[in-house]
Amino acid sequence: MKLFVGLGNPGAKYAGNRHNIGFMALDRIAADHGFTPFRSRFQGLVAEGVLGGEKVLLLKPETFMNLSGQSVGEAMRFHKLTPDDVVVFHDELDLAPGRLKTKTAGGHAGHNGLRSIHAHIGEAYHRVRMGVGHPGHKDAVASYVLHDFAKADQDWLDDMLRGISDGAAALAGGDQIKFLNAVNLRLNPPRSSGGNPALMPKAKPQPKPEKPAADVKKGEETLSPLQKLAQKFGRD
Repeated sequence: MKLFVGLGNPGAKYAGNRHNIGFMALDRIAADHGFTPFRSRFQGLVAEGVLGGEKVLLLKPETFMNLSGQSVGEAMRFHKLTPDDVVVFHDELDLAPGRLKTKTAGGHAGHNGLRSIHAHIGEAYHRVRMGVGHPGHKDAVASYVLHDFAKADQDWLDDMLRGISDGAAALAGGDQIKFLNAVNLRLNPPRSSGGNPALMPKAKPQPKPEKPAADVKKGEETLSPLQKLAQKFGRD
């Protein structure tokens, strides 16, 4: 079993916040892959389903961000999971909006949700770092992450969430490269090779083949000079 954890704060007032992008990722996965409805358990909301043959538990802690580790630790202990079974989806200030990276173990970089999880289960779990950008000044961070995404963010946000859902089965199977490729296909789709013919560059005219210096009639290329002379006078 895998435990996918989305970080965020409970309640309608926080639903559209940048800090809640982890909740949004789990909601997309649950909707697209036929998971059970979310229900209260482990100090959070839980949905169950299967991704690529792997049973997966989706957990949205309702302890508020700073205490997320309590919910994660309780779920892990009940199901006898290890940190390697856990994937945490969270907002990342150090990545530009629309950028996404994965990471295993390491520090929490001041993220309060990760800090709490570190305290309860250690650092050896997997993370999906979902870029939301930085406000530019440390003092503005709290206000920034607790505000809703701007309208200009909706296109890339939707693409990122769809990509996460596309690659969820690969992630459950431990294939982070395949997962990242699925997300990238949504965020950076390949350009079409087609196009409007009226806007296509015109083909350059091909040069006409040069005319031979002298025409040679069929069969003449095999005649000797003497035979050609005899042929000429034989026509008179």
